[in-house]
Amino acid sequence: MAGLAASGSNPDVELLYDINGLAKDTPQWLDRVMEYVGEFGLLIAMVLLVLWCWWSVRRRGGEDAASSVAALIWAPLAAGIAVLVNVPIRGFVERPRPFLDHQGLDVLVSGKTDFSFVSDHAAITMAMGVGLFVANRKFGLLGIGLALLEGFCRVYMGVHYPTDVIGGFALGTAVTLLLSPVASALLTPLMKAVERSPRAGWLIRSRKVSSYDGQGALLPGARTETDAAERDLAA
Repeated sequence: MAGLAASGSNPDVELLYDINGLAKDTPQWLDRVMEYVGEFGLLIAMVLLVLWCWWSVRRRGGEDAASSVAALIWAPLAAGIAVLVNVPIRGFVERPRPFLDHQGLDVLVSGKTDFSFVSDHAAITMAMGVGLFVANRKFGLLGIGLALLEGFCRVYMGVHYPTDVIGGFALGTAVTLLLSPVASALLTPLMKAVERSPRAGWLIRSRKVSSYDGQGALLPGARTETDAAERDLAA
């Protein structure tokens, strides 16, 4: 397993050189941008996207608010589980980083001493992207797009083979979708309980506390904050 893709004559390595070769033809400042984006920036962007989606779900409300928030909570949890699952996979495959077996790569990040297959960054971003897609299609497509860009960055930076990235995408997707029914069964009732709470219900949907009774139920004829905002705009 350690010799996987060690030859420079296979498509995996050829694609690695093609994508990483772009770094040699770009200004140094762009390489620094790609280094930050690929190492930290896209992970931060994914977290912000999840928070943005939560805010949108909360403002919109609706019957599915609790289940949507449950799916959003599952997205980062799935990413964490994917990283844990990857620990034994990396130990079993024992694939060295590409710059250890191949000369001439432009490596933008130094100090990578762990194994290469599969990419944690690809697994994390795709798990969160797919989790977002389960919660909200539009935000999910944006999240999956960020994950694809993360995969490109990892190869561009010279720290992963393309198949490391593909493996990360597969791992993140599999963990998110296969465990999603269990996560939904556990998290959705919890989010519905939070939604009924007079104090914590705002985490699930935007609303006026005075519009709900002591059990967290909406009083007849009451308006949520979103309804009030729409009424003010109409006026």
